Amino acid sequence: MSVHTSPVRRVPVTAGSGYDVTVGSGLLAAAGAVVVEHDVVVITDGHVGPAHAPVLVAALEAAGKRVTTLTVTPGEASKSLATWGELIGRVARSGLGRDGAVVALGGGVVGDLAGFLAASYLRGVAFYQYPTSLLAMVDASVGGKTGLDLAEGKNLVGAFWQPRAVVTDVATLTTLSAHEFKQGTVELVKHGYIRDPSLLSVVDGDWHASADVERLGDAVARSVAVKAAVVSADERESGERMFLNFGHTLAHALEAASGMALQHGDAVAYGMLYAGLLARRRGHADLVPDLLALIDWLAPQALPDASFDDLIPFIARDKKVARGAARFVLLRSLGEPYLALDVGAEEQRSAFASLKELVA
Repeated sequence: MSVHTSPVRRVPVTAGSGYDVTVGSGLLAAAGAVVVEHDVVVITDGHVGPAHAPVLVAALEAAGKRVTTLTVTPGEASKSLATWGELIGRVARSGLGRDGAVVALGGGVVGDLAGFLAASYLRGVAFYQYPTSLLAMVDASVGGKTGLDLAEGKNLVGAFWQPRAVVTDVATLTTLSAHEFKQGTVELVKHGYIRDPSLLSVVDGDWHASADVERLGDAVARSVAVKAAVVSADERESGERMFLNFGHTLAHALEAASGMALQHGDAVAYGMLYAGLLARRRGHADLVPDLLALIDWLAPQALPDASFDDLIPFIARDKKVARGAARFVLLRSLGEPYLALDVGAEEQRSAFASLKELVA
């Protein structure tokens, strides 16, 4: 990565009490000026912790904080009631009070888990997000959604709990594998499809985890600005915020059907292509070729060996279902999403058959 630092960009989010998403490089070392609480619990995982926790913890301790660091097993399996129960007990034993804070240092799993812990411990304590994966930077860390998975489906337990601040240090991206970086790029590109088409060109040219920090910071900030605008207008997902679920109705079903073996970015890419097929069948703009190009660039895991009948129970339990009907975000054209409430079972089934043929 280039040795120069990138400009610090601040994206305001007006949800909750309001907060900034700060994007730049070298920001972990300034944590002591961001986290104002004295008692702090840092939650991280076994991959991120060794690489980045020492810098963050040293900054907090240098500012006079009392810091407890708790580490969970990396991976989606940690977003469970069992892990949450064990972790919240450890937080209680650490002596964290109502005037303390929980800091999430990691990817989306850590952010979701730590956020739900902060929302539920002592009926809510201060929460800060320090995302270290591209997926978490552009999606999971912004907007206040927290959640755990059940065997019956993904993110079926959770709460809205806005952070006091989100601090995105793009220098941490250098520790990501190329595959992990691509997973996050899918959510960044998703924001391009629903609101800012200029983001679609990000995968052209020199786009990787060790790219120039200024380029990384600019793309991340523009992607975050899309989510921030949507979340600020609809904090509780009663309207426009549902557009952020483009590709996610099928994606969550695919993840669940695979036993969470299919990674989120791969699943969302398949889900967006599926939504593109549904939209094309309705006479909307044909974005299928572009979405297929994204699939080719991503080189995702294979679709789970599941029939559409296998997916139906997971779609039916998805949190986007209303009055028994699945709701799909479709695009009339680039940047023009809408919520389709009338996608029938046969229409869904036929589009899934087409999806399987295209990606076979």
